[in-house]
Amino acid sequence: MKLSDLLSSYRKHSRQLLAQHDEATAMSLAVGGDFETVGALEFCLLKDLGLQPHHTLVDVGCGSGRLAAQLKGYLEGRYVGIDAVPELHAYARKLCGRDDWTFHTATGTSIAEPESCADFVVFFSVFTHLLHEDSYRYLEEARRVLRPGGSIVFSFLEFALPTHWFIFENSVADTRPDKVLNQFVDRDMIRAFAAHLNLRVERIVDGHVPSIPLDRTIRWANGSEQSGMGCLGQSICVLKHF
Repeated sequence: MKLSDLLSSYRKHSRQLLAQHDEATAMSLAVGGDFETVGALEFCLLKDLGLQPHHTLVDVGCGSGRLAAQLKGYLEGRYVGIDAVPELHAYARKLCGRDDWTFHTATGTSIAEPESCADFVVFFSVFTHLLHEDSYRYLEEARRVLRPGGSIVFSFLEFALPTHWFIFENSVADTRPDKVLNQFVDRDMIRAFAAHLNLRVERIVDGHVPSIPLDRTIRWANGSEQSGMGCLGQSICVLKHF
């Protein structure tokens, strides 16, 4: 499947949700629901990894702004939100109300930023929906725009975790030709990608293991709560530019 076909399926899915729901509900469902909860987890994770208010952060696959909404009162530096669906990043821009931040539509796997400009480049629920070749191309770009010592953070699905298996089963059952791709990533592949890109694997954390220090109690739509330490559900990888 070509990248253009994948991006088209994402746009179609988001526009169907907008046609079926009010804007806020559609914008949450378009990024998988639990809008505030997942955004809070991502924010707490990045703070634990060293994100400072003065840093520059590039958020690839920013969606409708679940991370950006959490950062708007914390991040004083530059924020760049990139997403394939214009309606999503337009909502994120409106939600944040930060005229000094940049949001734009993804075109291919390029990041339209200069070399060595960012402290963090993040991909939450992005490589889970791309072909491996395109994920590698994005990592190449991320390394280019990172300052030395900067971090790439991404979430991923893996067959090794029983908690991720139901996603694969659902993909097998879904026979639509234009369905949204659910892609699984192997840790050996991550290490090979990192080695070829001169990146260091700093951390890999199982998605179901509480490993994110929380600054609040978070509540999921199913009624469950996490406090103290939280987990994102998807596994997390941190790569360092050295």
